[in-house]
Amino acid sequence: MASSQKNYDVFLNFRGTNVGNNFVSHLYAALNRNGIHTYKDSEDLWKGKQISPALMRAIEESCIAIVVFSRDYASSRWCLKELAKIMKCKAGKELIVLLVFYKVEPREVRRAYERTMTMTKHEIEYGKDSKTVTGWKKALLEAGKLSGWHINNENEAEIIQDIVEKVSSHLERALPLHVAEHQVGIDSQVQEVISLLQKESDDDDVVMIGLWGLGGIGKTTLAKAIYNAIKGQFQGSSFLDQVRETSNKSNGLVDLLQKLLSQILSLRHPTVDSNDEGISLIRDKLHCKKVLLILDDVDQMDQLKALAGGGDWFGKGSRIFVTTRDRHLLTSSRCKSCVYEVETLKNHEALDLFVWHAFPNSKKVEIRKDLIDGALHYASGLPLALEVLGSFLCGRNELAWESALHEISSSPHPIIDGVLKTSFEGLRDNEKEIFLDIACFFKGKSIEYIKEVLDCRDFNTTIGIDILIQRSLIRIEHGTLQMHNLVQLMGKNIVMQESLNDPRKRGRLWIAEDVLDILCEDTGKDAVEAIVLDLASAKEITMSLGEITIKADAFINIKNLRMLVLPEVHISSKGPIHVHLPNNLRWLEWPNAPFLEFGFGLKKLVGLSIRKSHIKDFECYFKKLGGGSPIRWISRQAKIFVTTVLL
Repeated sequence: MASSQKNYDVFLNFRGTNVGNNFVSHLYAALNRNGIHTYKDSEDLWKGKQISPALMRAIEESCIAIVVFSRDYASSRWCLKELAKIMKCKAGKELIVLLVFYKVEPREVRRAYERTMTMTKHEIEYGKDSKTVTGWKKALLEAGKLSGWHINNENEAEIIQDIVEKVSSHLERALPLHVAEHQVGIDSQVQEVISLLQKESDDDDVVMIGLWGLGGIGKTTLAKAIYNAIKGQFQGSSFLDQVRETSNKSNGLVDLLQKLLSQILSLRHPTVDSNDEGISLIRDKLHCKKVLLILDDVDQMDQLKALAGGGDWFGKGSRIFVTTRDRHLLTSSRCKSCVYEVETLKNHEALDLFVWHAFPNSKKVEIRKDLIDGALHYASGLPLALEVLGSFLCGRNELAWESALHEISSSPHPIIDGVLKTSFEGLRDNEKEIFLDIACFFKGKSIEYIKEVLDCRDFNTTIGIDILIQRSLIRIEHGTLQMHNLVQLMGKNIVMQESLNDPRKRGRLWIAEDVLDILCEDTGKDAVEAIVLDLASAKEITMSLGEITIKADAFINIKNLRMLVLPEVHISSKGPIHVHLPNNLRWLEWPNAPFLEFGFGLKKLVGLSIRKSHIKDFECYFKKLGGGSPIRWISRQAKIFVTTVLL
């Protein structure tokens, strides 16, 4: 049942001026002092015999009802009408009910009230078997079964303080989480996740649901929306945000365990001294409770083990949602699990979100459409980028838009870059190197080709690519490796930061101007390990400058070069040429290679591709090289890729 709009935190239900002028008035004041918006009714204000519809609405519009049972409570038909409404709202899970037994025992509420003269009076007025009186008796019986605070000679001030703390705790849990300023595409994703749950699990299963995807794609936003939508179905709920960041602090996991227990059990200050103690408390206190647990931004297995170690930790029907960039964590869980991949926004959704941030106060867009299209292309459906870029461009003129879009095309926005770089920083060296090669050189290439080349670089390519896919940094599409434009820009920027002004100090070169500058210099370039001149970039240079020509000894000072890919590049000599290539070279791809005679001993070369070569008889050519040429040092495992185009 959908909840009504909540205009009050607490509705106070009580009887009598004696209680109202003492205990209830002190409780009301304490609630208000703590910022708790409380509806306190007064029987003196009622007119006639009909209870005000506004009073019924006040109950519906409250988060919590506090019922104060006193000796003469049942004498008031108004209190009983309110109680019947309160218990009905409680049954519909729209209201939390807290009880105070003020100098009266619970058994009196369950049995003695209905035997009083006042109840007999109500039966005479309404009829003994009337639905009204029957409903009141039922409400009293159900309420009397609930636990609450007992006040006889106890310290009322201490009990009032305890009630205020309990109410505050409930309100913290009852408040919906703020999802987003402008929700785009969220409702449909919530329904997709719920449908996935219904398809993959039974009602009694304890299920872990992974919300998996790229940084900035909206996993946390979706998790909040899901939490708000379904938390009413559970006996307790907890949303633990920033798990990765918090767990990296001293005692971070202990703090998260305390927060989990506090939120689900409504304990203000649970005592947890260690991870082991927290785990024991969860197992002991929650194994019979149907709970909703959200673990946001998980990046390590020890976080999952400490906070949601196994399905037997929680009661039947519990649901554990985990937002993560690492799919492998979800497959390692001991709970029944399923994964929902959070994807980028569709084109119309991306436009909606961007326009909302870029033009918040303007009904008419006064910026050229091509500039808006450029911003949308840059963000490529990533919600974080759409929000950040839209807010940054908000209120700026067209010249500023042009300048900003030009700048971020080569130098990513720091906020966006920082979020995306978190995924890179969590990688091991092998995966970092593979990722940077793909970002700088191989996006869109076939996976077979990429593995062939990177294996030559002595990387553990198969497991490395698998990890990068699980970390949402790359994906396979139609047999090619792809990545989000902003992820690629992040990777290229990491390499550029190795030396902003001197390409000789970077490990990877792919920009035509940098490559040509390097090949025309005689100074040392020991940092350079890979040169891949993009074919499109090379053609663009040839169109503006003419043929790309280098000297035969252009590579003599690039001693650590391991990979060289040079489309559309020619040597400034004719006839057989001694090309001096570094001994460390593993992969050489030169589609337009001239008739080469390799200098130095290429002992480590294992990949050679000379498509469209001027060499017409490869068999004779390599026999010749093997008979006294330095090429004889190529290892027997070398893979020779040759495709001849007769010119």
